Amino acid sequence: MVQRLTLRRRLSYNTKSNRRRIVRTPGGRLVYQYVKKNKTVPKCGQCKEKLKGIRPTRPCERSRLSKRQKTVARTYGGVLCHSCLRERIVRAFLIEEQKIVKALKSQRELLVKPVKPVAEKKPAKAQASKSAGGKSAAKKPAQKSTGKSKK
Repeated sequence: MVQRLTLRRRLSYNTKSNRRRIVRTPGGRLVYQYVKKNKTVPKCGQCKEKLKGIRPTRPCERSRLSKRQKTVARTYGGVLCHSCLRERIVRAFLIEEQKIVKALKSQRELLVKPVKPVAEKKPAKAQASKSAGGKSAAKKPAQKSTGKSKK
């Protein structure tokens, strides 16, 4: 007759966290041994690639590990892989370069702009007549009313 097995823990449902294996003890009895979930290596936050140099563990075990087993000696070590980090650094550098180039362009334009109107002052008479005509067509400001209306 087959020996009956008793659960060692209270949970009786067949869930992922309650997997069991039947093992024969040296005394000849059959008992349940609880199987732990597989350990995994953390993944890169950007490309989801496995991070190198980090020990595979369950999340609750990581708090008990020493720092050197959880990270790599690099910026964002243990969070991003080397290629994603390099990409970020290069992108940040290029953005900074773009800002500098923009600032230099705007400074050059400010230096060049005062020179252009000086060269354009020769045909200024035609512009002056246009602007003078525009002044006469401009609306006059309305007079303030005192509250009394004429009828």
